[in-house]
Amino acid sequence: MTACAGPGAAGARSTPSPTATPPEVLCARIVAHWSREVLDGGTYGDYQSMGLSNGQFDILRSVVDAARAAKKREGARAAVELIDRQSREGCAARYRSGGPSSGPWQ
Repeated sequence: MTACAGPGAAGARSTPSPTATPPEVLCARIVAHWSREVLDGGTYGDYQSMGLSNGQFDILRSVVDAARAAKKREGARAAVELIDRQSREGCAARYRSGGPSSGPWQ
């Protein structure tokens, strides 16, 4: 028996982990998190320090703009619900085709 024999050995089929989180779900979580932080704090940080790509940061800015308007009209609870919904929708649209196609910053 060789040290290479086992699940990762040559010729073995690699299957995705059933517990892997889809990128659109991860995107929605992080965009929603930072959207709430920005809404509460009133200012944006550097998108890279937030762990966001440029495209995710675009979603965040759009979500925060809408959340600020909703908060003024309908209150904080409505703003948080909007953040969660629009983060999911924006990230689902972004990753619908499997993700960004050019450059790591996308």
